[in-house]
Amino acid sequence: MYEKIVLVTGCSQGGIGFALCEEFASRGCKVYATARRIEAMEGFKHDSIERLQLDVTLDENVADVVKCIIKNEGRIDIVVNNAGVMCHGPVIDVDMDHVHTTFETNTLSIIRMSKEVIPYMAARRSGTIVNISSIIGETHTPFSGVYAATKSSVKALSEVLYMECLPFNVNVVYIAPGAVKSNVVANHLRILDLPSDSIYSPWRERILRRIELSQGAASMPTELFAEKVVRAVLKDTPPRYMVLGGHARWFSFLGRWPRGYLLRYLWRTHGGDPPQEHKLAADSARQSGESTVH
Repeated sequence: MYEKIVLVTGCSQGGIGFALCEEFASRGCKVYATARRIEAMEGFKHDSIERLQLDVTLDENVADVVKCIIKNEGRIDIVVNNAGVMCHGPVIDVDMDHVHTTFETNTLSIIRMSKEVIPYMAARRSGTIVNISSIIGETHTPFSGVYAATKSSVKALSEVLYMECLPFNVNVVYIAPGAVKSNVVANHLRILDLPSDSIYSPWRERILRRIELSQGAASMPTELFAEKVVRAVLKDTPPRYMVLGGHARWFSFLGRWPRGYLLRYLWRTHGGDPPQEHKLAADSARQSGESTVH
């Protein structure tokens, strides 16, 4: 008998989901690791980890995976909604297709999964839903607007699901990671681009530095993050809310500041005036225009 039957989404190698699967398996759980591509999940060390293809943006795919696990195991004890995509850049520069994809993957997938799995858990009066969000969903920084919006929604959904699952003894755990080592950020850096006519072009390097902040020296190793999360989730009474990872406590503290002051502070820290060479070019262009008018 396995300790728990666990379903984890977003388990590509090198990411948080992959490490969570290994940690659950090391503690005697049967784990179903999922990702859009089976080959992205190569390298698991434990035989108790089974890989399934899952695109969390597709209703039928989610329903089929849940039914498959129920048929095989008779239950699902823990679901970890970890699948997610990055989306950074000025709000007005993000392509609308990317906006829709980000909300589908980061937010609507949680509703999709909850619709399928909570009725099974409620019938057994047992189960735990774990939603992996981000501290950016609580304390927003410039150039992360769409991503922050999806993660803010995850917090709202988690709190409401927590209340609505109370009558059925089903736990809902909301986790707000700070900086955690992951290949997801590196992959996003390779595809980040601004429109050629973006009014935010002078801030491109600062946008990149902001994204890279989550992979700096203060970042928590993925394995340590997974160990802390799994240990907490497997408790008889898991926590409702967890904040952990590099910079997480600092961002949580910032969230207590007066909002207007905080937003100006975060803009100065992560945005600020454009680099001097861009400022000089803009001033020169403006002066040239004024001379033409005169």
